[in-house]
Amino acid sequence: HLSFGEVDAALSGAFAVVEGDYFFHGTTHAPIEPHCAVARYGADGVLTVWSSTQITHYVHRTLSHVLGIPAHRIRVIQPCLGGAFGGKSDPFCLEFVTAKLAMLTGRPVKLLYTREEVFYTHRGRHPMNMRYRTGAARDGRLAAVDAKIVIDGGAYSSFGLVTTYYAGQLLTGPYDFPAYRFDSTRVFTNKPACGPKRGHGSVQPRFAFEVQLDELADKLNLDPIEIRRRNLIGAHTTTVNGQRITSNGVAKCLDFVEKESGWASRRGRLGYGRGLGVAASMYISGTNYPIYPNPMPQAAVQLKVDRSGLVTVFSGANDIGQGSNSVAQYLVAEELGLALDQVRVISADTDLCPVDLGAYSSRETFMVGNALIDACRKIRPQLVQAVAAKWNVAAARIRFVDGLVMDLEDVSRTMNAAEAICLAEEKFDTLGATGAYNTPTLGGDYRGGTIGASPAYSFTAHAVEVSVDVETGRITCHNVWIAHDCGRALNPMLVAGQMEGSAYMGVAEALMENHEVHPSGLHKGPSLLDYRIPTSVDTPALHALIVESLDPEGPYGAKEAGEGPLHPSIPAISNAVFDAVGIRLRHLPFTPGKVLEALRASGRPAPTGEPALAAGSR
Repeated sequence: HLSFGEVDAALSGAFAVVEGDYFFHGTTHAPIEPHCAVARYGADGVLTVWSSTQITHYVHRTLSHVLGIPAHRIRVIQPCLGGAFGGKSDPFCLEFVTAKLAMLTGRPVKLLYTREEVFYTHRGRHPMNMRYRTGAARDGRLAAVDAKIVIDGGAYSSFGLVTTYYAGQLLTGPYDFPAYRFDSTRVFTNKPACGPKRGHGSVQPRFAFEVQLDELADKLNLDPIEIRRRNLIGAHTTTVNGQRITSNGVAKCLDFVEKESGWASRRGRLGYGRGLGVAASMYISGTNYPIYPNPMPQAAVQLKVDRSGLVTVFSGANDIGQGSNSVAQYLVAEELGLALDQVRVISADTDLCPVDLGAYSSRETFMVGNALIDACRKIRPQLVQAVAAKWNVAAARIRFVDGLVMDLEDVSRTMNAAEAICLAEEKFDTLGATGAYNTPTLGGDYRGGTIGASPAYSFTAHAVEVSVDVETGRITCHNVWIAHDCGRALNPMLVAGQMEGSAYMGVAEALMENHEVHPSGLHKGPSLLDYRIPTSVDTPALHALIVESLDPEGPYGAKEAGEGPLHPSIPAISNAVFDAVGIRLRHLPFTPGKVLEALRASGRPAPTGEPALAAGSR
């Protein structure tokens, strides 16, 4: 229970107040690859575990604790991974079982979960019952927000403590909240344990609040984009709960989706059954709160510089398909002026790589990127000095570009990077460096004040276009315009892919997915045939609109792009349905039955003489 400002007084003095109950259902990650582990116990007494995990170091640490083996006798390796989305952020039973069986038998042991077993162990999205009250002045400026949240955590804790805080702490941007209060309770039930799924803990409250913001706009006769603009918090400021905002491109995000969707000329004018909706959000880029309390670096790297011209990066970071290994390659090549093929990345092997806490909270590009730059800037001066001494020129004249070294004042004088490395090794001894990153001190001075505190925040706005078939209740999502402030797009194609994948997952959660468990504890749809996710036929047109705000803390200004772009899709669909047929959908998922029930309750059938719009028609 946390409160900031005089919430009750602000709500009682507000010109308009909306209040309502919202429900977010349980969903699962559904990566292509299920959970799997292989263990081998060697004659040398070393236990090696290969695991489809996204937290190699944490698995290593926990295996030592559970099995009672010194950590130096355990090696954990993450192979190439077929997806995770947060579902592999916990140590799981299979890692301990395979390890123990390998120790007992002296033979390699493999354990692969079936899809049904994944559904029971999944650590998926928490179902949440949410009651929100939001007040605003006559001009649409927010007065206060009051939230009461009850969270279904399933049978075990997982990351439940953090979820319970995130459900309140991560709502306070991108808008200025003069007063805010939340009461968040996580309960245990006889269901699969819930935990971190893409956008951990904050997707559910964002749905409730962004729908409520639209309800306020309707009540005040304001355009939904305009009410958001009037409340934007801006850059280089602090939220009501003490979170430090650095760069902030949300205003440009709203501008992009307004223009690209044709909002001004199309919203409210598409005819009965078709509509546009909007929503915005903020999310963390790494977290001030490590996966377990410790004062050591959250990310560390080691560079080995070879006479051949190859630089090998050793990083504990987990590439789970988001491309963190390739980002490491880009950054080292850029910093040292090498060709891409002169940089090789070895990652997620506890014997070879320094500690990285894992792929969670959108931290890898930001934290590992800063650690890599730190390491490179220890090596580069040695290379420059060695070449400058050889040519007897000032160091400022030396430039490394794409594997070639040149004298800026005499372009006829060049050498390749391998020659420069040999000169530096002759002058300085064997070449290598380490780099690390830890967050600055962040967050409010109160219990839970560091949870949700981040060195930078990404910002997102979505506009969606839907049609509603009033005869069947089916919603079809046709277009999603995704504008995301990622700081700087180090690889625009990777960023766009993350944006599109996030929006796809949001649309799926809104319209199809439902991790439904019978009161007995049995899963009602324990396969990917029963658990509905969109195919290519069901996926709307996704329009990625990259916004760059160049964050002062990020590597070359970069921030996250892997989780934040999911948040607005779900409330934007609900808001678009209101524009299409005049009903508010507050309970997920938006099934045809719920749509038909809401239409009957509203008393708003299709106007006489105007046929119901067929799903999929344009």
